[in-house]
Parts: sequence; structure tokens; C-alpha cells
Amino acid sequence: MNYSSRLLENAVNELARLPGIGRKTALRLALHLLRQDTQQVEAFSQAILVMRNDIKRCRNCHNISDNDICDICANPKRDLSIICVVQDIRDVMAIENTGQYNGLYHVLGGIISPMDGIGPEDLTIESLVVKVNEGNTREVIFALPTTIEGDTTNYYLSKKLAGFSVVLSAIARGIAIGDDIEYADEITLGRSIVNRIPFSSKGGTAKS
Repeated sequence: MNYSSRLLENAVNELARLPGIGRKTALRLALHLLRQDTQQVEAFSQAILVMRNDIKRCRNCHNISDNDICDICANPKRDLSIICVVQDIRDVMAIENTGQYNGLYHVLGGIISPMDGIGPEDLTIESLVVKVNEGNTREVIFALPTTIEGDTTNYYLSKKLAGFSVVLSAIARGIAIGDDIEYADEITLGRSIVNRIPFSSKGGTAKS
């Protein structure tokens, strides 16, 4: 693709780095920004820059936050005795949108995937163990993708938490096998949280 401006080409190159954005879409976005008022483009750029520089990770759950402790962990109305373990921030948002869960979260920052070079040491597993060891937790819910990697992570977590007096449960299989949590519709995801079932390290979810 030939560009009449190297400045435009540079902008397209940067926009095309975004996931799901091809060069044609990047060009359309760049031309759209070019048509906007300078103030609007500056506000857009500033918002991205401030987000990148100032956003924090909650000290308690590793959720994205504006402060050291996120709004969920700081909310006195939340049930502090339940922890829902999720892969990333998108899953927190998806579960919160259901309105069916009132406990806390723990964001792993990924799932165990040897093929991708991700091991237990790359995730926030140890801080979860430390949190449960404090003795204030009565239930840990595994809300990870229903994939081989998700099940592997569930199994590993169950072994790490086996020595504690906590109930281990997993979201019900209303989520299709192989699906990511963030793509489930709110009704299905909400029911999967409400109807969670005991977790068995021998076979995933225990039979009733």
C-alpha cells in the first residue's frame, strides 16, 4: 500500500499492532482521527497515555485498578469469605455484569500452558495460597476456561489448596467446553456461578 504521507504510514503501522486490527482498518482509524478536532485527538491520546502510566494492580486480588486496592476489594458489602479465581480482568468484568456474585476475586494473570511457555511460577498462584492461609476464606471458586489448560490450572490449584479447610468449587458446565468466560452470555454465566458444583482433583467436578 502506497502512502502519500510518511506520518500517516507511521500512524497506520502503530494502529495495526493492536489485536484484531488489520492494515485497512488501521488506515480507516487513522483517517478518522485525522478528521477530528485537535482537542479530541489530544484527549484520546492523553487518555491512553494516562491509562498506561497510572493504572495499578490491586494489591489484594491483582485486578486492574486506579488505586492500590480495587473498588471490589474495598467494598464492605462484598462477602470477604469467598474468592472467585479467574484468568484475567475480562473475566472479572463478565462475572460482575451478571449481578449474581458478591464475593472477591483473584486474577491469575493467565492459565498454565506449557505450549505457550506459561508455568505456575508465571501466575499469581502463590499469593492466592498466602491469602487462603490467612484463614478468612471459606470457599474458592474456580472460574477458568473450560479447556485443557483451564482444567490443568484447576487441578494444580486444587493440589496447592488441598491442605486448607476451604470448600473448592467450580462453575457449572453451562459454559460450553472450550469456551472462554468473557464470551459467555450473562444469563448462562450467572447461572454457572450460582449453580457451582464441588471440585474434585481426581476428576474435575465432583458428581452429585
